[in-house]
Amino acid sequence: MADHQHGSYSTELLDLDGEVLADHLSAVTGWIAGHLGDHPVHHIVDLGAGTGTGTFALLGRFGDAEVTAVDASADMLAHLTHRAKHHGVDHRVTTRQADLDTGHLDTEPADLTWASASMHHMAHPERVLADIRTGLTPGGLFAMIEFETFPRFLPDDFGLGTPGLEERCNALADRMRESQHPTVNSDWGARLAESGFTVHEERTFGIDVPAPLSAVATRYARVTLSRLRQGLGAQLSDDDRTTLDALLAETGPHRLENRTDLVVRSSRRAWIASGQVLA
Repeated sequence: MADHQHGSYSTELLDLDGEVLADHLSAVTGWIAGHLGDHPVHHIVDLGAGTGTGTFALLGRFGDAEVTAVDASADMLAHLTHRAKHHGVDHRVTTRQADLDTGHLDTEPADLTWASASMHHMAHPERVLADIRTGLTPGGLFAMIEFETFPRFLPDDFGLGTPGLEERCNALADRMRESQHPTVNSDWGARLAESGFTVHEERTFGIDVPAPLSAVATRYARVTLSRLRQGLGAQLSDDDRTTLDALLAETGPHRLENRTDLVVRSSRRAWIASGQVLA
């Protein structure tokens, strides 16, 4: 797949993730709001903002806040800006293109910094964490979210191919992700503490969208499994490639859209921390 096509596919997946998992995002931002209590939230920094899934969830939760959305991709930020205008919140959003592997986080002090599925992409997370900590206002918080499990959509045995397809695919994808991003399965609680943060809570948010899925959620399954099929390529067995191709076919009896047993199951690990030691 050409680079520009790959980029647009990533954009669609991120947008779908935000739409399908809106309840999950609401739960996470509500959890953060509970930890902030009466602390006013005027400025939020969204690190690795992508297409704005976190940005818009945070703007909805914190009605007096403005967000600085930081990402290395100009295309992602352009898409985020377009969405902000569409939602009528562009006056509350500022974008900042920055590669934090080569530069420092240079934003105004933040009452809340949010990093969802972005910290494991950093080549030197300790340096970025140091910038985050020193960039928080007194009483400000850092909220960090990482995938605990890849999304799953199919039963273990769905009557096609060898049972356990997604378990095998996700195990391969996890090993590939570890090779590309060595910190992905880090003990982030320990990393935060070593960087001078006080971790107030660490918890797992489960995601369970039952069958039958909406058309949007089914599209989310198709795009996710398509990227998995494309990314794993020759690492898959012939049987698993054939099964995925049948599920992802645009026509035919086994295509995903003909199934009534699709669900969305996943979990994400979250940490809430401050840069100040509690009295």
